[in-house]
Amino acid sequence: MHPPTEKHRLKIHFLGGAKTVTGSKFLIETPEIHILIDCGMFQGLKELRERNWVDLPVDVSAIAMVLVTHGHLDHTGYLPRLVQQGFKGTIMGTAPTLEITRIILEDSARIHEEDAERANEEHFTKHHPAKPFYNQKEAAATLRFFKPIEEGSWIRLSQHVKCRFQPVGHIIGATFIELEMYGKRFVFSGDVGRPIDYLLAPPERPLRADYLFLESTYGDRLHEEDPPEDKIIALVNKVIESRGTLIIPSFAVERLQTLMYILWKLYQKNRIPNIPIYVDSPMGNNVLAVFEQFPKWHKLSLQEYEAMCDHINIVTSYKETWEVIDKQGPKIVIAGSGMVTGGRVLTYLKQMIDMESTQLLLVGYQAEGTRGRHLQEGVHEVKLYGKYVPVKAQVHQLMSLSAHADQRELLDWLGYLDTAPHMTYLVHGEAAAADALRVKLQTEKKWRIHIPELNEVVSVELST
Repeated sequence: MHPPTEKHRLKIHFLGGAKTVTGSKFLIETPEIHILIDCGMFQGLKELRERNWVDLPVDVSAIAMVLVTHGHLDHTGYLPRLVQQGFKGTIMGTAPTLEITRIILEDSARIHEEDAERANEEHFTKHHPAKPFYNQKEAAATLRFFKPIEEGSWIRLSQHVKCRFQPVGHIIGATFIELEMYGKRFVFSGDVGRPIDYLLAPPERPLRADYLFLESTYGDRLHEEDPPEDKIIALVNKVIESRGTLIIPSFAVERLQTLMYILWKLYQKNRIPNIPIYVDSPMGNNVLAVFEQFPKWHKLSLQEYEAMCDHINIVTSYKETWEVIDKQGPKIVIAGSGMVTGGRVLTYLKQMIDMESTQLLLVGYQAEGTRGRHLQEGVHEVKLYGKYVPVKAQVHQLMSLSAHADQRELLDWLGYLDTAPHMTYLVHGEAAAADALRVKLQTEKKWRIHIPELNEVVSVELST
C-alpha cells in the first residue's frame, strides 16, 4: 500500500502585465512561501498609471522574496512602493540586473521629484500639491533588500520550492525564471530577446514547463527583416541635406548602447560621414558603465567599447543639453526616454519638433497611451510640459531594432520543450497581440492557453 498523495494548492495573482505590456507582477502563494515574480510600474494609459497609486490587493508583508527577470522599469519600477507597503524580504536577480535596477530606480525617483516640482511651479496638475511617486530616499531604501545570484544554478527557496535564472537576451543581465514547486516546473519568460543581437548572446531556452507564463508583446507580428543600417543611413543623409537634427528617443538600457554601436560601425565603414552624435541620457551613461563592469554578459570587447565611447559625445549636464540644441548644423541626438514619456528627449522635442528639418526616429515598442504611441500614430500636436506643440518633424519607425522576440521567434524559443505545458498563460501583451499568439499556439501546437485579466487569481492543485 502506498501512502496517500499529499495535495498542495498554489494561488497565482496576476497583479500586472495582464492584457497590458507594463506593470509585470505575478504573485505565487504556496503553503511554504509567497514569491513575487517582477515588480513593475504601469506605464502608458492614464487608467493604468493611476493603478500605480493603489496599494496591492495582497498582504505585502507576507511576500518572502521578489525574483526579478530584468531591470526595466515595467518589471522593477514598483519596488520602492512595495517596500512602503511593508515588504521586508529579499529581492533577487543577476548582478547586472540588480545594478540596472539600482540605476533605473535612482533615475526614475529623481524624475518623479522633478516632475512633481515642475507641476507645482507651473500649476499643470489637478493634485495640490503634486507628489512624486517615490523619492530618491525611498529608492535608496529599497537597495538594502538586493541579493545578487548566479545564473544557471538551482537555488533552494524552501523545502519544496527552488528557482533558477537562465539568460534570455533582451537586455544585459536579463533572464527567464524557472520555479520548481512540489515537483512541477513553472517557467516565467520575462522578456524574451532576439536570436541575433548586436550586443548579446542568443537566449537560452526552457527544456521543460508544466506551467508557462509567456510574454506576448509582439505575439501578433513579425519584425521587419530589412537591416536597420539602411534606414539610419537614409535619415542621416536627410539631416545633412537639411542641416537639421535626427532625434532618436531611446530606452537607456541596451537600445541606447546598440544605437551607439551601429552608428560607430557605420562611421568606421565609411557608410556615414563624421556627423556629430550626442548621447544625452544620464541613466544611459550609467548603463554604459554596467557593460564595462560585466563583460561576460555581452559581446563587446574592451577595445571596441572604448573606441565606441570615444567616437560619441556623451552629454553630462543639462547645461550641455542646451548647448547641443543651440549648436548649428546637422547632428544626431540619442536621448531618453524610449516611449517619450519623460527624460531629456522632451527638452529636445519642445525646441525642435515643430521644425520641418527635424527627423524623429522611434526605435522600440510604444505602449498604448504614451507620447511615443501618439507620435507613431501621426498626431499633429503633442503635449510637452503642459503645453501643446505642433508636430512638423517627420516621424519614422524602426522595428528591426526591437529587443523583444516576435511571434516566430517566440515559437522558436519554445521549440526545445519536451512536452506541452499543462497550461500556458499569455502575459505582458496588449489584448490583440496576446489573442493572436493564443490562436497561433492553439492552432499549431494544440496547447491549452489562458489570457488572464488584471488582478485575476488562479488556483493550481499539485501533488507530491
